[in-house]
Amino acid sequence: MSACRRKWNCLLLLIGMLLLLSTSLTTTAANLNAGPGPGREDDDDFDYEEISVTFVVKDMGGIELPALIHNDTVYLPVSTLFNYLKIRNIPSEGLDSISGFFINQDSVYLIDRAHKLIHYNNQTYHLQNQSLVRVADELYLRADIYGQVFGLTCKFNFRNLAINMEPKVELPAVRELRQELMRQNIGKLKGNMIADTTVTRSYPLFHFGMADWAIIATQRQPGNSDTRLNLSLGGILAGGEAIVSLNYNNFSKQYRTTISHDSDYIRPLDERQQFYRWRYANNDHAALRQVIAGKIYAQSVASIFSPLVGLTLTNTPTGIRRAYGTYTLSNFTEPNWTVELYVNGALVDYTKADPAGFFTFQVPLVYGNTQVTLRYYGPWGEERDKDENIIVPFNFLPYHEFEYSASGGMVQDTSHSQFAHIQGNYGLTRQITIGGGFEYLSSVRTGRYMPFANISMLIAKGFLFTADYTYNVRGRGILSYRHRSGLELEADYIRYKEGQKAINFNYREEHRLIVSRPVKFRNMAAYTRLTLDHILLPGNINYTTAEWMISGAIKRVGTNLTTYGIFLGNTHKYIYSNLALTFRLPSDIVFMPQVQYSYTYNKPGYYRAELGKYLSGRGYINFTYEQNNESHVTNIGVGLRWDFRGVQTALNAWRGGGVNTFVESARGSFIYDHPTRYANFNNRVNVGTGGVTLVPFLDLNNNGQRDQGEPKVEGVKISVQYGNVIYSKRDSIIMVTSLEPFVNYLVKIDPNSLPNIAWRIKEQTYSIAIDPNKLKMVEIPVYIVGEISGRVYMDKAPQGRVVVIIRDMKGAMVARALTENDGTYDYIGLPPGDYTASIDQGQLKKIRKKAAPGSLSFTIRPVKDGDVVEKLDFHIE
Repeated sequence: MSACRRKWNCLLLLIGMLLLLSTSLTTTAANLNAGPGPGREDDDDFDYEEISVTFVVKDMGGIELPALIHNDTVYLPVSTLFNYLKIRNIPSEGLDSISGFFINQDSVYLIDRAHKLIHYNNQTYHLQNQSLVRVADELYLRADIYGQVFGLTCKFNFRNLAINMEPKVELPAVRELRQELMRQNIGKLKGNMIADTTVTRSYPLFHFGMADWAIIATQRQPGNSDTRLNLSLGGILAGGEAIVSLNYNNFSKQYRTTISHDSDYIRPLDERQQFYRWRYANNDHAALRQVIAGKIYAQSVASIFSPLVGLTLTNTPTGIRRAYGTYTLSNFTEPNWTVELYVNGALVDYTKADPAGFFTFQVPLVYGNTQVTLRYYGPWGEERDKDENIIVPFNFLPYHEFEYSASGGMVQDTSHSQFAHIQGNYGLTRQITIGGGFEYLSSVRTGRYMPFANISMLIAKGFLFTADYTYNVRGRGILSYRHRSGLELEADYIRYKEGQKAINFNYREEHRLIVSRPVKFRNMAAYTRLTLDHILLPGNINYTTAEWMISGAIKRVGTNLTTYGIFLGNTHKYIYSNLALTFRLPSDIVFMPQVQYSYTYNKPGYYRAELGKYLSGRGYINFTYEQNNESHVTNIGVGLRWDFRGVQTALNAWRGGGVNTFVESARGSFIYDHPTRYANFNNRVNVGTGGVTLVPFLDLNNNGQRDQGEPKVEGVKISVQYGNVIYSKRDSIIMVTSLEPFVNYLVKIDPNSLPNIAWRIKEQTYSIAIDPNKLKMVEIPVYIVGEISGRVYMDKAPQGRVVVIIRDMKGAMVARALTENDGTYDYIGLPPGDYTASIDQGQLKKIRKKAAPGSLSFTIRPVKDGDVVEKLDFHIE
């Protein structure tokens, strides 16, 4: 029994010692450089130097902040710092303490100068002497204590007088910035841009603004020569976009000695090769947003290979609406060409083709019809740009929204076929869109009237399904899946009506499977795609093609390896691989070898090598060698491209197959802006685009409009996401060209680029609706502001840290200034007008004093270089 009691006594003694040790550790942990007990310190004995430091917070940026230096230790003002970080703080009337809550309302704190402690989160932190001091009307806390108590770690760089704060939690100010950024991104997805000023569309009766031209001449020895000419004109007619493109080509004339009456014969100046279109667009008219007349593009089920002249009516808006997913689009063009992606007329992305010409895009799937346009730009040659329209199969609409499109006209084929296509889609739910319509083509012998129906469904996250059926023509279904890892699967199935003539081939069925995903290794980042196509021909003949492609970069070497397989029935097959590389060498030299190897014949079938060099950023010279072992043809070529300021030129020479070929080309563009009398020749394609002419001016009378005698302002800089920015020093104007019409662009003015400190820009962001084939003039008012200065005395001595309030004549506070240690203050930023200045009454009430005079009236005059009002002095008594 006694042994048991001794064990219990030992256990109780051990528990008591542990409790005593725990209390001691808690007290020590809550002690910040523990000093003597509570008591008041004499801040008059605190020897310090008042400075300004650059205070930088992660994810927020930086400001100039007042600080104290004492024995190489920095002190920061509590209220000023917490106000910047959006932390709730309430100073006591006598400035003995500051209380509030830290981020969460339950996390209350008290910074008590009288008792030298900080109480936060149910813990008490005792402060050493001179850890918390009062100077003037502010409490300063030692910088390292912010990190120990609140997790606001401060790192002080004495040499640069800079403090970097790295908070362990998300501060209210950082959260506000993040939420504002999210709101802006959501606004962009919905097509709503936040801007200070919005400039809407204009609808002039007539305007001519742009012209493009091109000349391509080809000589063959022995052989014929040909010349191609193009002249495109762009303007505005009756408020709508008007484009006329004239084309001349005498190639066919070289092989035709007599003019034939055959309507299929292409003459040098053939009407079918000409282009003309008028488009009126107004997104504010919900029932009819676009009217297009002339050479139109229609989404036809039937095969149409000739131009279509007619009319299109639709309520589809221009530009991009909110995206609900992406669709992978990949294709081939010339090696190293630049490809631009346009969705519903708006540029959304661009890329550069790999050494084999392969490129890929993630096309944003937007609500409504998604019309994709690709534009190709080569480093040299006659085909600088080419439009290719692609219809994305998925078509979703917002819930209960209806969208229609109606087109009709005449096909310029041999039989002058009549064509009509009417389609409507409706958002049945947020995940299902249904649609239907009919198509008419008079040249289809198996059935001119072709009604159709379609459906698009969002089955689950990442799964998209679409299907359509056209009576007596075909039925089609597409299933697509995209994983967050980048893996994509697509399965297509098409079954054709036997004997149909609407689509110009005799397939019975089509099957397609596409698997793709990005891959990454230590020294390689690539994109791989496997495509299987199967076509069932009449007589149950199977035609199958397979393609496995890997495109990427291996140690900065552009690489494309593509393997093709072609199988006809069970007997005929042809398999080969194509390897293309790009080496970027010093001195802007590029080497691009390419080889094709046939597995069927076990030998190389094709070689190609190109050596090129970029010249001063304006030109490119290249040497090319090609050898085709199957056709036994060898080609050798040399080319030179040079971009002058107003024209692009190219010269090319080839020798192959016993024929010498020479190609010379030149192209350019002309822009004219009538309001500013600005004319410009450049080497870009401008017809079909729009632009902006920004005219910054000095608003002397502060009315927001440019009046006679108000000068232009030089040196203003802007930023815009797209387009070509041109600063004209001669006219002091800024032009932004190559913008898509009918789209709103956000233009930001840099306020720091103004050449005078007394000048300000009130509206710094402009949302501008672009007019077609026109440089829209937007005047940017630059306001003049004035400066005031003075000094504050207390008991005949200069007094720092005093707040001076500036009010307008209506009594509203427009600004505030803080006096320096020598009692001086100044403020710049007051527009012309009448004002009053006075000492902050809250400060005077705390120290129980009055200021003489109680207020001072002054006037800021509209002076070009800014008015300056001095000697606004106050005496605190």
